[in-house]
Amino acid sequence: MKAKFMHGLIVVLIASLASLALANDDLCVGEFTGEGISADAAKSAALRKALEECGRVEISSHSSAENFELVRDTIYSRAEGIVTDYKVLQEGPAAGGTYLCKIRAKVSKSAVATNWGAVQNVLDQIGRPGVMVCITERIDGVLDTSSILESKIEERLIESGFDVYSKQGLDSLQAKEAADAAVEDNIAKMQALAKDHNTQIFIMGHANANAAGVENLYGTPTAMYNGDCVVKMYYTDTARLLASKSLPNWRGGARGHHTISPQAGKMALSHAGAEIVERVYVTVMGQWATAISAGGEIQLEVQGLSVKQNIKIKKLLKKIPGIEKVHSQGTKGLVKFRIVGKMTAETLIEHLVEGEWESLIEIEDWKLNRIQAKAVSP
Repeated sequence: MKAKFMHGLIVVLIASLASLALANDDLCVGEFTGEGISADAAKSAALRKALEECGRVEISSHSSAENFELVRDTIYSRAEGIVTDYKVLQEGPAAGGTYLCKIRAKVSKSAVATNWGAVQNVLDQIGRPGVMVCITERIDGVLDTSSILESKIEERLIESGFDVYSKQGLDSLQAKEAADAAVEDNIAKMQALAKDHNTQIFIMGHANANAAGVENLYGTPTAMYNGDCVVKMYYTDTARLLASKSLPNWRGGARGHHTISPQAGKMALSHAGAEIVERVYVTVMGQWATAISAGGEIQLEVQGLSVKQNIKIKKLLKKIPGIEKVHSQGTKGLVKFRIVGKMTAETLIEHLVEGEWESLIEIEDWKLNRIQAKAVSP
C-alpha cells in the first residue's frame, strides 16, 4: 500500500515538474531599453523591444506568410497589451533631446502566437487596411505638385503592407477633388473620396517651406528654408479624428547663392519627412492595432427603421457587454447608431445575428468600424 502511495506521489511530482518546465519554457524574462521623443514613446519602444526579442522565434516562423510585415508591425504596436508583466527600472532624458526607458519584463511566447493568429484572422476577413493620403505642399507660397512629404508617408505605409491611395493613383477629377479638399481642409469631401476607395483611414494635411536667407556652411553658400507642417488622420467610416501631428518649425537647404531656391525648399520638406513620417506611421499602426483588437467607435446604419424599432434597438445595444455609449440620429428612414465601446464591429455582429435581434435587423455588409443593415418587417 505504501509502495503504491509513493509511486502515485512520484507520478504527480513528475507531472508537476513537467508542467512547471513547460510554463518556464513559455516565459522569456529580461531587461530591455527603448528610446523615443517622449517618456511614453520610450516606454513603448522598450515594450516593443521585449516583444521583438522574446517572440523572435514565433514571429520568424511566419516570415513566409502573406502580409507578414503588416501582421508583425500590428503585433508590435499592441506590445503594451501583450507584455503586461513589466517593471520600469530607469527612465529619463537622454542625449539629443530624446528619452530612455529601461524595463524588466516577462513575455509569454504563446501570447505572441495567439495574437498573430488573431490579427491574421481579421486580415483574412476584411483584407489589408486601406489608407488615402493627400498632403498639400507649398514652397514660397507656390503649390508644389511633387508631393515630397506625401510620397514619403505613402512609402512608409506601403512597406508595411497597407493599400495606399494617393492623388497620383486617382483619375484627374478625383485628384483635383482630393487636392481641393486638402487645401480647403474639407474633411467631408476627403471622407467621400476615401469611402469610394474603401479605405479605413484617410490622412490629409499641409506643409510649407519658405525662404530664410543664404548661409555659409563649411565654406559653401547654402540657401536656407524654414518650414512647418500639420498632418491629420481620420477614420473613413465616421470621420473621427484619430490624431494630429505637427512640426511647427524645421530647417533645411541646398547649395546656392540665391535666397529663393525651389530646390532648397524641396530639401527642407525632405528633411521634415523623416520625423513626421515616423510619427504618422506609429500613430496609424497604433490606431489600426487598437481598432482590430479593442475597438473604439462603431457606426451601425439601419435602413427602414420605425421610431419604435429605433428606440428598442438603442435599448438593446446598451445592454451588450462592452458597449459604453450609444447615440442615434435618423433621416428619411436611415438611422445611424454611433456606438462607443471596447469591441470591434466583428464582435458586435456576433450579438446582432442571434436571439431578439433576428426579428429586428438583417446585416448586409460590414467594414472595420461600420455595419450596414436593414430593418426586418414586423
